[in-house]
Amino acid sequence: MDDAVRAGYAADENPLRASMVHDPIFDRRNTGDNAPAIVHVRLVAGDRIDVDVSAKGGGSENKAKFTVLDPGENVADWVVRTVETLGAGWCPPGILGIGAGGGAETAMILAKESLNEPLDMADLLARGPATKAEEMRIEIYERVNALGIGAQGLGGLQSVLDVKLKTFSAHAASLPVALIPNCAATRHVHFSLDGSGPAQFTPPDLTDWPDLADDPAAILRRVDLDDLSADSVRDWKVGETLLLSGKLYTGRDAAHRRMAEMIAKGEPLPVALRDKAIYYVGPVDAVGDEVIGPAGPTTSTRMDRYLSTVLPATGLRVMIGKAERGPAAIETIKEAGAVYLIAVGGAAYLVAQSIRAARVVAWPDFGMEAIHEFEVRDMPVMVAVDTTGASVHSTGPALWRGKFRLP
Repeated sequence: MDDAVRAGYAADENPLRASMVHDPIFDRRNTGDNAPAIVHVRLVAGDRIDVDVSAKGGGSENKAKFTVLDPGENVADWVVRTVETLGAGWCPPGILGIGAGGGAETAMILAKESLNEPLDMADLLARGPATKAEEMRIEIYERVNALGIGAQGLGGLQSVLDVKLKTFSAHAASLPVALIPNCAATRHVHFSLDGSGPAQFTPPDLTDWPDLADDPAAILRRVDLDDLSADSVRDWKVGETLLLSGKLYTGRDAAHRRMAEMIAKGEPLPVALRDKAIYYVGPVDAVGDEVIGPAGPTTSTRMDRYLSTVLPATGLRVMIGKAERGPAAIETIKEAGAVYLIAVGGAAYLVAQSIRAARVVAWPDFGMEAIHEFEVRDMPVMVAVDTTGASVHSTGPALWRGKFRLP
């Protein structure tokens, strides 16, 4: 299986992003080929292999939760309370997978497996529930949507598209429950291998996507990233959409950790970030004549721990990512006169269309987490935290809370 993953991720005609690190705790060196694989195998009778692939990013996978409830506790109450604490890093509106029963490992696998099931909430609502499990799915669907989280955590009526539930027998003294969310770009595929050859897949038809006739550039503010200053960002307001052009740097977990370590030692950084923009992204390698592969934002809250060190020391002016920032990070942004912007999570290929040039400028040993210099043109973003410390992830959901109603 590991050899197959290596071959697939290293294929010249379709290189995929290498995201696996060899040592999870200490050196976290990228393996470069996405192996070893994370695989669960179940031996059954038959002469074929059925395969379910779940391609997940850290944004949604990192929001996985597990608990052991007392047998008399309410599963739906725990799920709704938990989702309310997840923030927007899982890129709602998405799918909630719930596993209940067994032990810790069984509940987590059940939750993950449930996410591979077809979406049928619309049909379920139309015909009505036939079991207690379906009643619980509808209850959680209604209560989570009533939280007002909305798309990308910006507020709205739709925060979850479907709720899945799988169960297994449990010890009389316990009720293990796992919750795993899937982002709006839910990516799964099922196929079978019977020895007759490789599986064949039909790519999506691009005509399925709507043709947007309006030109957003005609009404949106254009920003020159090569001319940023404290004055130029001061009048950007929460909820405003911008089109970015010019040079920006990339940097996510590994780069921020190394920058913080170098700053603490008084060492110079390999790139000058004063009055510059940094994009929290780990891009995919280019294919064919592409400048860069898919390059969608990663969850920004993981960089919060480094912000109080990096921001004052570098004079960084703009950060771009997805999801909310924590209270301490927002205060640091406010004190620095900086701004935090969000790009659309789950739309990595589309975001990459605004990138016109790309090159690695520091720390190539980090693989996809190396620091790149991008030249972008009309990259669409929204102001999520402005220089006053206002946050759209607080104001947006508050406007929509409690307004969802079942059809």
